[in-house]
Amino acid sequence: MGEEPAATWNVDFYREDDGSFPVRAWLDDLPEEARGKVIARVDLLKKGGPAVDFPYTSQIEGRLREARLRMGKTRYRVLYFFDRERTAILLHGFTKKTAAIEEADKRVGRTRMAKHEARLAAMRAGRDGKQRGKRGV
Repeated sequence: MGEEPAATWNVDFYREDDGSFPVRAWLDDLPEEARGKVIARVDLLKKGGPAVDFPYTSQIEGRLREARLRMGKTRYRVLYFFDRERTAILLHGFTKKTAAIEEADKRVGRTRMAKHEARLAAMRAGRDGKQRGKRGV
C-alpha cells in the first residue's frame, strides 16, 4: 500500500479594501537574498501548518503568530494567522532591529486579522443564505 500524501496548508496574502497586498509589496522591496529566504520561511507553513514552531515561527498573542528570519543583525518578520479555511493569512511584513515587536506592528496584525475574519463570516453568511434558499428553508 502507498503512503498517504501529507496534508498541505494554504498560504495567502491579506488583501486591503483597495485590492493591494501589503505583505507582497513589502517583499518586493526587500533585497533579493532576504526576499528569497523570507519566502522559504513562509513556505514552511504550507508543509507544516500550525505545527511549525520556534525558531521558525513563534506566537505573538492569541492566534497571531510571526514567521521569523534573521540575517546578520536584521530581523525580518511576517505576522500571520491560520483562518477557519486552513489558510495562513500573511498580515504584515516588517524589518525590526529590536528584540521586542512594536505595539504598532501588533496592532496592524490584529486589525487585518479582524477584517479578514469579518470578510470570511460575511461570505459564509451569503453562502448559507443561498443554500437555505435552494432547500426552501
